[in-house]
Amino acid sequence: MTAAITGFWGPNTATVDWCETNYEHFHYVSELFNSVSSLAMVLAGALGILLHRRVLERRFILAFALVGVVGLGSIAFHATLLFQSQMMDELPMLYLASVMVYTLVENRPERRFGRWFPLALLGYALLTTYLSAFTRGRVQFYLFQASFIVLEGFSLIGVYLIHRRGQDARARRLFRMGMSAYAIAVTVWLGDIRFCSTLNQTLPAMGLPNPQFHAWWHVLVSIGFYTLLMVIAHDRLKTLGQAPQLYRAAGVVPFVRGTTAARS
Repeated sequence: MTAAITGFWGPNTATVDWCETNYEHFHYVSELFNSVSSLAMVLAGALGILLHRRVLERRFILAFALVGVVGLGSIAFHATLLFQSQMMDELPMLYLASVMVYTLVENRPERRFGRWFPLALLGYALLTTYLSAFTRGRVQFYLFQASFIVLEGFSLIGVYLIHRRGQDARARRLFRMGMSAYAIAVTVWLGDIRFCSTLNQTLPAMGLPNPQFHAWWHVLVSIGFYTLLMVIAHDRLKTLGQAPQLYRAAGVVPFVRGTTAARS
């Protein structure tokens, strides 16, 4: 945790304060690096929609849209460190994870479980929304993390199973890239929490800057999520009877194309 410095937005009301000195650079932005790095999620969501709006089903477009919403919420959260802004960051993350679970489970040409499954996910989202919004302190932080990790863990296992049965070399490379980015992102996220005093006090005292691990988490998790979503989308188009191909926009950003547009 960082020292409690009051800036434009007043005292912090969020249940967590990340390892970046508050209002160090601007009176109007509490955590500058964490705020700016959140633009990576906005960019990932925007690119996903732009490159796939005529290619993938609405579930994927919704996922990309939620990535962008998470990014905007994250900017608001880190810029203000207010609890209301924290909910703008955390709750869309839960909704995004719920959409990913639905996408991975309902992966056949026809719906497997009928209407009860999306309703069950909606109920879970509503419950976790209530628990996240009406608890405070460490209880709120760990309730949110536990709720999100359950969905995130299921999704990562689902992508791994797709990778296991997949034969496309490009998709397999994307999986390895995405999982590597995700693993490094989680590592630096944990390091930011566990070694905050070293990062934000000891290193500056030695003349070394805080490496801003949480900001790197934003960038790396954006890369990891976008890349793994391409693996899921490639598999989905194949399931729908198309012949998916992976390409790179500007030689960098992966995107997928099929033989026909899919809008169901």
